[in-house]
Amino acid sequence: MAKAIHTMIRVFDIDRSREFYEKALRLNVADHFDFDGFSLTYMRNDEADFEIELTHNQEQSEPYTHGDGYGHVAVCVEDASTERERITGLGIETGDIKEFFRDGSLMARFFFMQDPDGYKIEVLERHGRYR
Repeated sequence: MAKAIHTMIRVFDIDRSREFYEKALRLNVADHFDFDGFSLTYMRNDEADFEIELTHNQEQSEPYTHGDGYGHVAVCVEDASTERERITGLGIETGDIKEFFRDGSLMARFFFMQDPDGYKIEVLERHGRYR
């Protein structure tokens, strides 16, 4: 059986990206590896083993583009309103909190933000299938 362990994103400025993920999502550097021409930084917290792998190519001279294939990474939190307030207090822009209902019941409460490279992050409140 396969187990999801990380998602990889390419970042233009590793220090800026690491700081964003530390502050916004409270992820910590689990490992960092330097190679000739690139580095890999793995970030996670105690909530799960799943990691975000930040790949920094030192020769990259312009920010990456995402094309039309990238969607988003999703994380869950106890309270979307509290977390949005904390994140906006850090000076990070977020979207408004939205709610999806299905068959008259709340399915999801969430908001979006973007990291320094423009990757979208969905922040879902723990509820139903989002645990």
